[in-house]
Amino acid sequence: MLPYQFLTTMPEIIVLNISEGDINTDRIKELQNNIEAYFKGKGRSAVPPVITLCGKIEMEIAQLPKDEAMAFFDDLGINEPAMHKLCHVSYDALGLISFFTVGQDEVKAWTIKKGTLAQQAAGKIHSDIERGFIRAETVSYDNFMSSGESMTAVKEKGLARLEGKTYEVRNGDIINFKFNV
Repeated sequence: MLPYQFLTTMPEIIVLNISEGDINTDRIKELQNNIEAYFKGKGRSAVPPVITLCGKIEMEIAQLPKDEAMAFFDDLGINEPAMHKLCHVSYDALGLISFFTVGQDEVKAWTIKKGTLAQQAAGKIHSDIERGFIRAETVSYDNFMSSGESMTAVKEKGLARLEGKTYEVRNGDIINFKFNV
């Protein structure tokens, strides 16, 4: 039988769809502070994250080429598209992270819970990999990108690590699992 989770125990995220004139204004900062005060006044220790976005602008910018879109975001003082921000906050609220596997012709992202150990992460790909787990050849995303975006370059620079069963997978790790079945 599957356990049910009451809606009142699920993580919350508050998204405010604001007008273009309210982007980065004191009025919105005050509104965010009022929301935080409301939840603290209700005795809640954890205040849900509050995201602001202007849906109209986001929709218009989404239709532009990437370079033009980034110029508009810069002009408006927006750090990243709302969709990206919402994904980051949602992952965090749900306690999720992603690790990657890199092959000759594809890169694949795998979603796991924070705190998952390497052997259990291997099982996300295939149960045989989890069962025959030997080691996880791991490199961080930042090290991978700074070394020329190649596993060969990563190994030549000594940035790859061999991790065992008890290694806690970190967000953005690129992992090649060694296994024997």
